[in-house]
Amino acid sequence: MFGEELRRARVAAAMTQEDLAHRAKISRNYVSLLELDEKSPTLETLDRICKAMNIRVSVLIARWERRRTTQKSPATRRPHRPTIRLD
Repeated sequence: MFGEELRRARVAAAMTQEDLAHRAKISRNYVSLLELDEKSPTLETLDRICKAMNIRVSVLIARWERRRTTQKSPATRRPHRPTIRLD
């Protein structure tokens, strides 16, 4: 999912959710909701998020697309178990 790719990019940029939120001028809670795929960003917000992490929007979307197309089929995939974050 896109949220997982966003989290990977944030971690690769050595940023906390708080760091990303501050630099992108969004709330930390919103970053969390994006990473959990509970919300979807507007293009403007996605642009700010990517600029804050110093990556291009197209790179993040391409990574998401690659991962999405290489995932196992739903019949063989284990059910999604949400992770509870306490940060």
